[in-house]
Amino acid sequence: MKLLYKISIACSAALMLAKESKAQESATIDSSYLNSRYEYRLDFFRKMPNQKNEIVFLGNSLTEAGKWHELVGTKRVVNRGISGDVTYGIIARLDEVLESKPAKIFLLSGVNDMKRGIPNEVIAQNFERIIKMVKSKSPKTKLYIESILPVNEGMLSDIYAKVNNVKIHDVNKRLETLCEKHKVTYVNLHPVLSDEKEQLKKELSSDGLHLRQDAYILWVNYLKEQKFL
Repeated sequence: MKLLYKISIACSAALMLAKESKAQESATIDSSYLNSRYEYRLDFFRKMPNQKNEIVFLGNSLTEAGKWHELVGTKRVVNRGISGDVTYGIIARLDEVLESKPAKIFLLSGVNDMKRGIPNEVIAQNFERIIKMVKSKSPKTKLYIESILPVNEGMLSDIYAKVNNVKIHDVNKRLETLCEKHKVTYVNLHPVLSDEKEQLKKELSSDGLHLRQDAYILWVNYLKEQKFL
């Protein structure tokens, strides 16, 4: 019975993704990224002096909220998170990140793309563009593609109606495949942050998506345990 249940869930998930993909084929993709927050943060980044062997945490609000400098414990860590950013915005500002020829980049992105209804295959295509840009412009940089984090669907507000764990799992499988193809490191953070139902642990989040500071401690400890940091 358990096997039949799992098969039923998998089939339902596949059907849902197929329907969403078909509906999105004719939809206009919102690739915009410029806003006052983006411009303010990017201007700040460009004015900051480059360091040797930088360790860059790159992404959206989930990255911006992290106290990476304190958690990692080195002056070489820089936070390049911008709240609300999407993969298109990452691509547009990647030159600033790569200018210092960083030692490592930890990239987390994609959930805001999903929130807009951007198809999973397009999100994956943008990640592949990012991977190729890093390899071309800063080949010695070690790139770590972090999985899109799980969400707690019962806590999410209506603005995240297009975000769910089935779609997140699908994108993450695509990202893992890309990492294998391009020989970069894929970091699966779900075992660290998800519960037995594969939802983001309720006690680690304020709204079902954004993280409480305790979660960042678990996140960084895991990176250290895996020898990524």
